[in-house]
Amino acid sequence: MGLALLAAGLHAAEMPRKAPELTINLLGGKQAALSDFRGKVVCLAFILTTCPHCQNTTGILTRLQKEFGPRGLQVLESTIEVGGEGMLPRFLEHFQPPFPVGFNQFDAAQAFMQHDPMLLFHVPGLVFIDRQGQIVAQYEGDDPFMGEDKQEQNIRAKIEELLRPAIGGARKKSGP
Repeated sequence: MGLALLAAGLHAAEMPRKAPELTINLLGGKQAALSDFRGKVVCLAFILTTCPHCQNTTGILTRLQKEFGPRGLQVLESTIEVGGEGMLPRFLEHFQPPFPVGFNQFDAAQAFMQHDPMLLFHVPGLVFIDRQGQIVAQYEGDDPFMGEDKQEQNIRAKIEELLRPAIGGARKKSGP
């Protein structure tokens, strides 16, 4: 057990870090570039359209985009499955998310999240980016943060924290 924790620690992504540019391919040949949303709090989800956990996450993010969008939240989703472009029309019709949803290659998501390609990637992958373009938190589907019993509460709290106005140049921290 200790060795597994040590190995996991060796492959942890650097936090915080500047978000690298990422372009999400949208249907109809359009694209959404992450840099287009600079100045907003971005919640980026890497999903599989047929994954129940990912579908649940899309429902949560849809509600939160509607609630927090006017305050500066921008949700983006990208399917990372093989053939994702062909799966999107039915997914979009069914879930009707009020935010851009597109597709990328799996390795683009791995690189963006600094995920070791030798380790299993658990979807959905969720990345939180502050208004200055810094990745401040990220979680995979197997993280306790993403547990279905507390997932919406955890995501909501993280979004509220990032939307809180900065005080004296630094964001007020929640908790002790």
